[in-house]
Amino acid sequence: MKILITGGAGFVGSHLADKLIAEGHEITVVDDFSTGRYSNVAHLEGRSDFRLIVDTVLNAKLMEELIRDSDRVFHMASAVGVRLIMEQPVQTIETIFRGTDIVLGFCSRYRKRVLIPSTSEVYGKGTSVPFREDDDIQKGSTSKHRWAYACAKELDEFLALAFWKETRLPVVVVRLFNTVGPRQTGQYGMVVPRFVKSAVNNEPITVYGDGEQSRCFGHVSDVVEGLTTLIETPKCFGRVINIGNPEEISIKGLAEKAIEMTGSSSEIEFIPYEEVYGAGFEDMKRRVPCIDRANELIGFKPTRTLDDIINDVAAEFQDSKSSTAESA
Repeated sequence: MKILITGGAGFVGSHLADKLIAEGHEITVVDDFSTGRYSNVAHLEGRSDFRLIVDTVLNAKLMEELIRDSDRVFHMASAVGVRLIMEQPVQTIETIFRGTDIVLGFCSRYRKRVLIPSTSEVYGKGTSVPFREDDDIQKGSTSKHRWAYACAKELDEFLALAFWKETRLPVVVVRLFNTVGPRQTGQYGMVVPRFVKSAVNNEPITVYGDGEQSRCFGHVSDVVEGLTTLIETPKCFGRVINIGNPEEISIKGLAEKAIEMTGSSSEIEFIPYEEVYGAGFEDMKRRVPCIDRANELIGFKPTRTLDDIINDVAAEFQDSKSSTAESA
């Protein structure tokens, strides 16, 4: 098939491109490199089954042409990371909602299957753990930019489900829970690569808050396996589905594990949220997915643990460190 991946030079999008090419599909990636990186897809350049277009999903004329000529659309383009959200709230909202509006409109016009990634952030201040797709949702005040990303993604979900209801657009909405693995950077606040890189370099590991907040981390290979199966499963159309790994750990515990597994001499430093994100920042204490629906619909079950994730991320940083030393 001909498959379009918006944001395909990003962390998840590039792994998705690798998997789909390995399955024999022709891939077109659109990315403006606002958060994606050319290095993520450089190894695919020159292949007859891969095409990279450096442009934005806000280019409606281009998106219409590409969607019309594709069999499947994975709309992975999005602003990502808490730091980026706090620093650039306008870009966050516009990129997410306007881009999704364009993609869904043309997918509906040309009757294309489309997958829309959402986020565990939409669960907001929910305390009913694990989070289920039909849970009620509570957000913070609109004066707190922290919630801009969550609300924009929630609006994406409403729009996707509205297209399903009105036009029976074959769309799947996937709420991702902290997808991590090789190629992810800590540039926008992603905690695993940030902690592991510091541990590999024996540098202090900075934990925001008291470290008692907990998260769950899914390996990118498990996640892309889920995404490619969901879009090919008609009973998933018009549904919101959690994808992640319910293995829970505190952020302090994650820092300790990164140190232990890398044999690091790093120390842990705690910094108040206010020093990083400004006054009034709000965080979620726990974020744990219920993946029963994904299991029932497609038999989804994570095969890689947090230990596997840390090992893979550490190996990438260590390889990079060795390469840099050799070229020096």
